Amino acid sequence: MHIEPGIVEGSKLLLGYGTAAAAAGVSLKLAIDTVRRDGAASLLLRSLLTTALVFSFFEVLPHHPVGVSEVHLILGTTLMLLFGTAPAALGLAGGLLIQGVLFAPFDLPQYGINVTTLLVPLFATAALARRIIPASTAYVDVSYGQALKLSLAYQGGIVAWVAFWAFYGQGVGADTLASVSSFGAAYMSVVLLEPLVDLAVLAIAKQLHRLKGSIAVDKRLYHAHA
Repeated sequence: MHIEPGIVEGSKLLLGYGTAAAAAGVSLKLAIDTVRRDGAASLLLRSLLTTALVFSFFEVLPHHPVGVSEVHLILGTTLMLLFGTAPAALGLAGGLLIQGVLFAPFDLPQYGINVTTLLVPLFATAALARRIIPASTAYVDVSYGQALKLSLAYQGGIVAWVAFWAFYGQGVGADTLASVSSFGAAYMSVVLLEPLVDLAVLAIAKQLHRLKGSIAVDKRLYHAHA
């Protein structure tokens, strides 16, 4: 989901900074809500964990350039289900920034664009989760169908934002259409794989009873709202 350097240039980068600022505002509100509900220590610990995981996802898991961007297995829904929306958002933004500073400084001008591409679909996925997962269901009991819908929402959102940035930066031409199409097709593998990873991780979490009540995971992981 890293927009390749040169796709969006010059003053057009300002839009990315604006959308990233809006995403940061939503993240801040979610973080404040999390502190009020779970405490500052819980938010800090979970954010550090998600940041480390996101950084490792970028650097360790397979990734390759396709068309206008790169295909990554970011596991945004997994992070959201395990740690909550605010820690996932902070971790995605932090991990992306660290990866850029240490290993990909050429990506830093596009940081606003890339962080928007990661965070806005996360917020939409969190809203979807509230609609399709009953309040009486803990996240460790999420079904494959529910996990697939969340993955489609998150990864579909990433593809949509990548397409937007590509057309915004390069115009709607044949080459751009072909590059966006190849990127979207390649991301289908992520859409199919992520729900399986979600369920595997949640199944492991379900067996780790000592995590119940831990500040290291979101309370909803084990405890339903009703």
